[in-house]
Amino acid sequence: MRTLWMLGLLLLLTGCGYNDFQTKDEDTKAAWSEVLNQYKRRADLIPNLVAVVQGYAKHEKETLVGVAAARASVGNIQATPELINDPVAFEKFQLAQGQLTSALSRLMVVVEKYPDLKANTQFRDLQAQLEGTENRITVARNRYIQTVKDFNVLARSFPSNLTAMIFGYKLKPAFTVSNEQAISDAPKVDFNAAPANSGGK
Repeated sequence: MRTLWMLGLLLLLTGCGYNDFQTKDEDTKAAWSEVLNQYKRRADLIPNLVAVVQGYAKHEKETLVGVAAARASVGNIQATPELINDPVAFEKFQLAQGQLTSALSRLMVVVEKYPDLKANTQFRDLQAQLEGTENRITVARNRYIQTVKDFNVLARSFPSNLTAMIFGYKLKPAFTVSNEQAISDAPKVDFNAAPANSGGK
């Protein structure tokens, strides 16, 4: 009798989306892991980028310090797989990454004032790596957003929402932006444009 009861429970759970929750939970973890990989790749590029810029733009100390501080802030956050189940921790992570993106954008503006820096081979190589990484971050974030959407729809839908309540599956947080377009636009890192006043000197 107990075997029949267990079999009935198993069939009930299967019909109510239990297995789907396992699959979609693993999907979100895998997508999150890729987000972290790309953010780490960006963070690893920053020390070399700052060092090269500093060699040409020593007077831009405030901007350089801002980038270093933003990178340190990101590094202080424990970006574990469990973070995607904690909306408060996730928001802190997103805020820190947004501040780093803003700091890098300000650095790009500074670079425009130094044509010799823009022509530096090492700098141009870092530029290409950073640009590629920003694009990969956008792709990884979008993939994560989609997997979270799939998970959350399952958690809200009947009868799988009953399974979510029984097993404690809560809605997962996703990336949000004040400007919706920013989700698909990587920060501009094009150093090939000529300075605006190049003909005046």
